[in-house]
Amino acid sequence: MTRPLMLLVLIHLCGLLGCYGFKICAFNVQSFGDSKAGDKNILHTLTQIVSRCDVCLLQEVRDHKKKAIPELLRSLNNFDRSHQYDYVSSGRLGRSQTYQEQYVFVFRRDAVRLKDQYQYPDTQKGDEDAFAREPFVVRIQAPKTVIGEFVLIPVHTSPTNATKEIDELYDVFEDVRQRWRTENMMFLGDFNAACGYVAKKNRKNIRLYTVSSFTWLIEDKQDTTVRESTDCAYDRIVVHGDHFLRAVVPFSARPFNFAREYHLTEEEALKVSDHYPIEVDLKTMSGSTRESTPPYLLPLTFGFILLLQLNAD
Repeated sequence: MTRPLMLLVLIHLCGLLGCYGFKICAFNVQSFGDSKAGDKNILHTLTQIVSRCDVCLLQEVRDHKKKAIPELLRSLNNFDRSHQYDYVSSGRLGRSQTYQEQYVFVFRRDAVRLKDQYQYPDTQKGDEDAFAREPFVVRIQAPKTVIGEFVLIPVHTSPTNATKEIDELYDVFEDVRQRWRTENMMFLGDFNAACGYVAKKNRKNIRLYTVSSFTWLIEDKQDTTVRESTDCAYDRIVVHGDHFLRAVVPFSARPFNFAREYHLTEEEALKVSDHYPIEVDLKTMSGSTRESTPPYLLPLTFGFILLLQLNAD
């Protein structure tokens, strides 16, 4: 191995050591309710997925009996005893009385403090009811992160109205900024921002694209769908401001292919969801980074370094 290539690998490994941090996830769990919560295989897979995250937004939760999410929490707290998990949920949202969803944030109590929350009213004069499922906004304190405090704004758009709903997120941004006097916001969820629902030519009509202070972290080329026959970046993460962007671990935003990770067939994975979760890591304070770095990572890194050095010589 050449020395320049060895140097690149070392930089990557050192960056991995320094940036192992606070993970934010968003997952469209495709109609999660009593049926999925009662299936031990599906519940176990969901538990594995959510346990990877310090805070995880769940969408398409249909838990009108208020039993499915508590069952997921019981499973999480039994599976991962190193953390205690809690959640906060919106009310049931949707224009139809027969089909409604909830936004649910599941979080680790030792890593996250829920400072505030509110349901975006969606009552702008002349533009009422812009969202099929208006955002349920939460204000988070994460003391171990370099940013410390930020706002998460979820959205699951209606596919046929995705362009307008994504644009309307700018109005949510302004409402949050006025209400809480903060610029540190992340938008996340199933935007339906690909494959015909949001044409590239229409991006000029979306302020989250045209205003330069917003950064899209999940790229168009990243497939967030489970089916082999589709290749669409429906699910997205967008951050506002340079301060927040600097708090993000570079290149950490990605879909999590749980089918590959847990050795599931496509059919098995689709029983869980037709979407992959998306995720991004925030940088942690140096002391917290050392505490949260997996114990195997340091010797593994030095083993790589030694091996590369021997090959170089």
